[in-house]
Amino acid sequence: MHNELVSHLNSTVSGCNATAVTPEIGDSSIFVDASHIKAVCEELATGEWLFHTLQVITGTDYEDRIEVSYILCSYTKNNELILKVKLPKPTSDSIPEIDSVCSVWKAANWQERECWDMVGVKFNGHPDHRRILCPEDWEGFPLRKDYVVQEEYHGMKVNPAEKINNADHHFFKKIQETLEDPKKISHSWKGE
Repeated sequence: MHNELVSHLNSTVSGCNATAVTPEIGDSSIFVDASHIKAVCEELATGEWLFHTLQVITGTDYEDRIEVSYILCSYTKNNELILKVKLPKPTSDSIPEIDSVCSVWKAANWQERECWDMVGVKFNGHPDHRRILCPEDWEGFPLRKDYVVQEEYHGMKVNPAEKINNADHHFFKKIQETLEDPKKISHSWKGE
């Protein structure tokens, strides 16, 4: 399906540069140029592929780029697609930007807001582009690799020591020390 869909997109959305990625393990996906995301999504939703449902929009911060992924579904054709774009790594002067697809799927509204709030991707043309999980004046984007939690927020301590579960820190640290390959155990806390 992916190769057929890539050919279709490249012939109907000029300049989208669709390419299929088929890994040995995991889900296949299609990458398109970020500047054509709205046109590609309109074609996928209204064209012959009938991807009428947007299930997820999410952003991922890699060392050299930000990827935005769209998981689409066609119940009519019994197909699911992971559509991805690559955005340049943000700097202190820049924020990655992409066009909103809210006009294609209403479900994009809150999902784009969450991607903005957590990863810092600006969705141009979004009808209500503001944070959805963090307060408007929150500093930074929590799912970015360079994110540093602020010490205080409006006079409140953000991560008070008495609320940190040190037992979990020590547990995971001990497990990693006993394994030959410590990368096989992951956890979200950084040890002391």
